[in-house]
Amino acid sequence: MIAVSGLVVRRVGLLVALLALVFVVVDLLPGNAARAVLGRDAGPERIAAKERELGLDRPLPVRFWNWFSGAATGDFGTTARGQSVNDLLAAKFPQTLLLASIALAVTVVVSLLLGLWWAARPTSTAARLLQPGSAFVIAVPEFVVATLLVLVFSLWLDWLPAVTFTDRSGYPASAEMLILPVLALAIPQAGWNVRVVRGALADAASAPHVESAVLNGLDERTVLLRHVLPFALPTIAASFATSVGTLFGGALVVETIFNYPGMGAMVAGSVSDRDTALVAAVVALTGTTIMCVLLMADAVRAWSNRGRP
Repeated sequence: MIAVSGLVVRRVGLLVALLALVFVVVDLLPGNAARAVLGRDAGPERIAAKERELGLDRPLPVRFWNWFSGAATGDFGTTARGQSVNDLLAAKFPQTLLLASIALAVTVVVSLLLGLWWAARPTSTAARLLQPGSAFVIAVPEFVVATLLVLVFSLWLDWLPAVTFTDRSGYPASAEMLILPVLALAIPQAGWNVRVVRGALADAASAPHVESAVLNGLDERTVLLRHVLPFALPTIAASFATSVGTLFGGALVVETIFNYPGMGAMVAGSVSDRDTALVAAVVALTGTTIMCVLLMADAVRAWSNRGRP
């Protein structure tokens, strides 16, 4: 229990340090929120008044503390343009969470199936294809994968839409509009995780208890699912948990390509406006989500290690 509490404290501390870094980085960018909002034609007096209104005349540590003390109570403040950050996040974060969650589910299923097949049939034709194929998709960024998917399935074959349209709820108007964005996110992560799954299973298969199970005459499927996979599960769970952060980061890029109604355009606009409060709020929300997933992976690791010597 103490170890878990210490782990939570360290991760919360890391998140706070990351948020402070966001304030520093945005502050170092040329210009500020007052100039971005008022435009180039604004005079010095208007800019100075806007800076006082936004609190930009205060020292950076004071600004961070004022924002953080409000964020700790669930109030992320207002944007430089006077909009409620909480309202913007409530409107956009669920869509990004939906996209990343579906992509994670696809990644988990595909990685487990292909990884198990690769481990069970290491000399098969599929395994020989997975070796270079997984390395290739790992090396290709999400925006390149997204562009290729649009080129093939939208422009050449005309099977799937390249642009996302929303209905009155703010979500994509049809499920098929999610297919290409999900694939653009899931393909690189599946390529990475299938190699992790295969490697973890290969390491677990060399354990003495697995050799004993084989010598006892258990069939290959039973050995793989009952004696190999449980020992490989902590490594696999940690890899999937790490992929969550990459999926959120990639989603911001993929959303822009497919005009998906998530946080991608909002983050791009907040950086353009030097809107520190909105950028920090996005980092806080996604960072908290990733931290919770990592804690779940730690729980899986602890459960899997029960009873081991």
